[in-house]
Amino acid sequence: MSPTISYEFFPPRSLEASFRLWDTVSALQHTDPSFVSVTYGAGGATRQLTHEAVKTIGAHTGLNVAAHLTCVDATRAETLEIADRYADAGVNRIVALRGDPPKESGAFRPHPDGFASSVELVGALAKTGRFDITVGAYPDPHPEAGAEDADITWLKRKVDAGANRAITQFFFDVETFFRFRDRCVAAGIDVPILPGILPIHSWSGTQRIAQHCGAHIPPRLAQAFDTSERDGRTELLATAVCTQLCSKLLDQGVEHLHFYTLNAPKITRDVVHALGLVPEATLEKVA
Repeated sequence: MSPTISYEFFPPRSLEASFRLWDTVSALQHTDPSFVSVTYGAGGATRQLTHEAVKTIGAHTGLNVAAHLTCVDATRAETLEIADRYADAGVNRIVALRGDPPKESGAFRPHPDGFASSVELVGALAKTGRFDITVGAYPDPHPEAGAEDADITWLKRKVDAGANRAITQFFFDVETFFRFRDRCVAAGIDVPILPGILPIHSWSGTQRIAQHCGAHIPPRLAQAFDTSERDGRTELLATAVCTQLCSKLLDQGVEHLHFYTLNAPKITRDVVHALGLVPEATLEKVA
């Protein structure tokens, strides 16, 4: 069986961002992804925008769309009502996350009547019997992990609560993913662990995201991008780095790649093309 792919988009907050999202969807929909997902903003800031984007993408493209759902700034009843609205609209895939609080609020604090963690959210969604549930996983330690095995423990709890699969935070060293996957197996986690891939569209932006989520940047990668920025070869290097990472994953038996597109499709399309996962004639339709 050929490896499969999926993509993450984020909902637009402006007219210009709307065009960017739809350009991204148009550029990637013909690559035959098994599903695509649409994120929430920090603090649930894009809750309605996410709902509208999920419904519109599904209705106009026929793609299998997963909606992100978080525990932030909502009661249990409000969160489950949102989930029910998705199910009633034919969207039965949910990416269930704790979520990031609004930037100004500091640490995550659950709503007094809300879900205290992603484990509780997963359990409630699973009890409805209406959803295929995906959760997050962290090959590099989450900034709030604390204990060494905390990320494995939390993932096991989410799987035991009813999660069907996990998508990892991005990483830049293939062995980071495989060590994490081996630890998951040893802990009795038996759902698919999909590697999350971040094409580097902006080196400075990638460093900020990595610092926020705890993803390790190998020194050799930092040095290469510092040099490429001086030489004007950043996009070429980014495509090569991403392609090499994905190729190593596939060579060692990984069966699915999930791309964080940041609503910028070019590098992702070039990587998928270079890996031979989509026929060239298909990609030429949207060139």
